[in-house]
Amino acid sequence: MIYDFSTAVLNWFDIHGRKNLPWQQNKTRYSVWVSEVMLQQTQVSTVIPYFETFMKKFPTVVDLANAKQDAVLHLWTGLGYYARARNLHKAAQKVRDEFSGEFPDSFEDVLSLPGIGRSTAAAILSLADNQAYAILDGNVKRVLARYLAVEGWPGNKKVEDSMWEMAESLKPRVRFGDYTQAIMDLGATLCTRSKPNCDMCPVQTHCLAYAQGRQAELPHKKPKKQIPTKTTRMLIPFYQGSVLMHKRPSSGIWGGLWGFYESDKESFESVKDLPDDLAIMEADSESLLQTQILPEFTHTFSHFHLQITPILLLVDGQHSNVGKQPDGAIKELQGIYEKLWFNIHSGPDVGLAAPTVKILKQLQAMY
Repeated sequence: MIYDFSTAVLNWFDIHGRKNLPWQQNKTRYSVWVSEVMLQQTQVSTVIPYFETFMKKFPTVVDLANAKQDAVLHLWTGLGYYARARNLHKAAQKVRDEFSGEFPDSFEDVLSLPGIGRSTAAAILSLADNQAYAILDGNVKRVLARYLAVEGWPGNKKVEDSMWEMAESLKPRVRFGDYTQAIMDLGATLCTRSKPNCDMCPVQTHCLAYAQGRQAELPHKKPKKQIPTKTTRMLIPFYQGSVLMHKRPSSGIWGGLWGFYESDKESFESVKDLPDDLAIMEADSESLLQTQILPEFTHTFSHFHLQITPILLLVDGQHSNVGKQPDGAIKELQGIYEKLWFNIHSGPDVGLAAPTVKILKQLQAMY
């Protein structure tokens, strides 16, 4: 079975496998690493333009390490799961500082880098250096769960451990990099989540799920859990075509990204209703605020829904502390977090969360 499986997969790959993706050209451990991180939870077609832009901006791991986090997050805007970008940046700095700027070639050293787990480390060394490591990403889990009729949700630790043993037992004795790419391609193009193309599958004759008619059932899904809904109001001070934004703390949701202040309050009639560190009006000002509620929308995370109500705060320049606002310029203010006035049509190159981008597009259509 070991020989038959890997040989069948490699023979299929030689004819049908993907060999012209950007990260497959002039492969290095650095370029493979960037692509593997981008491809986590994200489709190939989405990743391609991000990867090309990212590698053009940061052609070496040292270039990435020396960049500002804002520049890295800006290029990541739209890819989501921003912890990936923050860890990528931290890992690049560790490579620069502890490995003399050379991406390491030992499994233990690669595994020591922030954001890299066992499967990603194995994929980097296998794809870039043809090292003999098995991987177990989402595509491979699906292939193995069907091929060997694995019972239980693959995210369960006990089930996952047994699948690692399967992955190790099925790998070939040669062409490790090609095999890694081949089994990923098999999961991505034929053994898909829904409507797998079993008629074209190179291992169909030995696949237990196919023999048992259980392709739709396997792999078993994660036990369902009701996702709660949370609500928030995003406050958007608006003055002469610019909005006031702040940089979020480096950890947590949207860590290190620029966004709007949030509040649980339902109404904002005067300055005293605003968060203290928003500070858009003079301290002694009791001026009433002009507000405009924009269309609310829902943003979904893996573990909860967030219902967002954007509230535009129309700032009166005469009584505000914004001073003169140069067209398209950034004005930094003092506060708990770094702040800036962001021109809605020509803002700075910083990382923005998806809801922030959506609100900015609403404002661009209005003004």
